[in-house]
Amino acid sequence: MAACVLVGVLVAGSVALTSPTLAHRPFTTGATPRAAPLVVRVGGRVVTFAGAGSDGLRTRIAADLGAAVHDVEAFWGVDWPHRITVITTDSDQQFRAQAGGGSRTQWADIAAVAVADRVDPEQRSASGQRIVFAPGAVGMSDAALRIVLTHELFHYAARADTAADAPRWLTEGVADFVARPATAVPDAVPLPEALPSDPDLDVPGPQRVLGYDRAWWFARFIADRYGAGTLRALYVAACGPGHSDLPAAVEHVLGTDTAGLIAGWRQWLS
Repeated sequence: MAACVLVGVLVAGSVALTSPTLAHRPFTTGATPRAAPLVVRVGGRVVTFAGAGSDGLRTRIAADLGAAVHDVEAFWGVDWPHRITVITTDSDQQFRAQAGGGSRTQWADIAAVAVADRVDPEQRSASGQRIVFAPGAVGMSDAALRIVLTHELFHYAARADTAADAPRWLTEGVADFVARPATAVPDAVPLPEALPSDPDLDVPGPQRVLGYDRAWWFARFIADRYGAGTLRALYVAACGPGHSDLPAAVEHVLGTDTAGLIAGWRQWLS
């Protein structure tokens, strides 16, 4: 089991993400009125909104839920929780509390996070799941907000089938594949000498921006070369409970070794 599992989505600076850098509001010291709950039905799923964020943000998120659920189901399938909780916040302090703590620096360029209090992979269950939006999300463009929502909804859907020690970069790359439109790769991208790594996502700023993009480009390469269904199979093999290490998963699912995979990725990027 895992406690307080966190998966965040990068807000700004990414090549395909056109919203400005997330500008955090000052901390509030007094009690903040809690917004009235909003319940939205999307097909057979029930989405409950809570928290103290703006009604305008909740309305915008609700308007995008149908498309986000469709995109996640198209890739992952329909076997995931039918009850979804979304929390909006109106201060950095509230966001960090709902996201499981951490420093301001850790969340400096994060728009939203998918959180689970407890995960039992053997039972394929997760309790306390929620998608938490930072206060600065209210200033995002409609397109950027839709990407963030879909990205986090994928993590929500895949949570019970994702091991706590899964390669984080691959979980993020696949979430971005589901959420982001397939824009052209910039000409000046350095060709990789190795696969992405989790430390690429740890430092706020340009390193994290490039780390997310590299993970996304890798997922797109797999889907383009082998098919979206094979990308899903690689996720399960490399990130699911009891997963093998990445080289073994690559050989099992893709029928190649890491060196061959990197060579193919370099060709795709160029």
